Amino acid sequence: MAAPLDLIDDVAAEIFLRLPPDEPEYLVRASLVCKPWFRLISDPGFLRRYRAFHRTPPLLGFMQRRRVIEGDPESRLIPTTAAPLAPNPSFRRALDCRHGRFLLHGAGKGWNFVVWDPVTDDRKFVPSADIDWLIYSAAVFCAVKGCDHLECHGGPFQVVFIATDDSDDHVKACVYSSETGEWSTPVSLGNDCEVYVKHTQNAINSGYYGRYYTPYVQPRRGAVIGDEIYFTLRQADAIVKYDLRKNCLSMIEPPTWSALNLALMEMEDSSLGFACIEGSGLYLWSRKVNSKGAAEWLQFRVIEHVTMMIPVANPKDKAYVIGAAESVGVIFVSTGAGLFTIGVNFGQVKKIDEPGVYFSILPYMSFYTPDCGAIIAASKAKYSTDI
Repeated sequence: MAAPLDLIDDVAAEIFLRLPPDEPEYLVRASLVCKPWFRLISDPGFLRRYRAFHRTPPLLGFMQRRRVIEGDPESRLIPTTAAPLAPNPSFRRALDCRHGRFLLHGAGKGWNFVVWDPVTDDRKFVPSADIDWLIYSAAVFCAVKGCDHLECHGGPFQVVFIATDDSDDHVKACVYSSETGEWSTPVSLGNDCEVYVKHTQNAINSGYYGRYYTPYVQPRRGAVIGDEIYFTLRQADAIVKYDLRKNCLSMIEPPTWSALNLALMEMEDSSLGFACIEGSGLYLWSRKVNSKGAAEWLQFRVIEHVTMMIPVANPKDKAYVIGAAESVGVIFVSTGAGLFTIGVNFGQVKKIDEPGVYFSILPYMSFYTPDCGAIIAASKAKYSTDI
């Protein structure tokens, strides 16, 4: 006796539910096997279950940023899976990636911003911020309060732009809302911030900058934690905070030691943290704030002898942390032998690109499911009748 069709569909759904999200080609191929499987896998209810079952969007690819003196890298998304993502748009520079979206500096004369979703190929154009930037960074993120960020495709977003102003050398920031279509009035980091004054004086006292220090914003990916967005400045990787709710800039006390080439990240308990390599180990640090508002940096985790696990080009070659995909427990490390990922939980090392000039990695994390992108068009073309 043949099994009821509903039972077969239920069994198939349970199998498909367990296909790994970081290898989305399996789900895509399954959806193209036959019409019943396509209907099942493309059903919105199944896709909601799939995302809820896996909970964390997988790493599908990355772009990178460099320092100004190093020139821009090739403007393209480098996939880490076989997902059929949308073709790369034309742009000059990638600035950030978060919640399934890239923030790109456009290729036109106006250098306007483009917010791009590589799964749906949705593109939203954002006007330039009212800051005469010299060097800058930015962050793009979902603007829906309480969102679990499992499916942010097409929803409202915000962009925080931070820069060293070319006209007065002040650090300034402003925020753009896709719902209003406008930028806020820029705010500055000034001498009313005691930590900033101390940081500036320490830079001058170092003797490296003479009597004049310019607080260059580092062109690195920042960290977004609730309504607080963090970036770094040169000189000991000082950390600047933009408070979205209060619309103000401030600086927080950096660690007592200098950790060069660190990557800011959100920790498991939603605190600010960073990853860096010191000696032969990979260190994760977290900033804890007590009930009285006092904060201190605490060592969160150490992966010992990590530099012995990563190939190098020669004995004097160094390893540098250049990014983090914290939600999937991945740290990006560059050596003269290439670009590598390190799994925080198990310490596994994987080479993902050839040697190059790397400064900051922008990881792309999103679910690629057959309800999105070109796969729908391809599927409809294959099953053009009775679907």
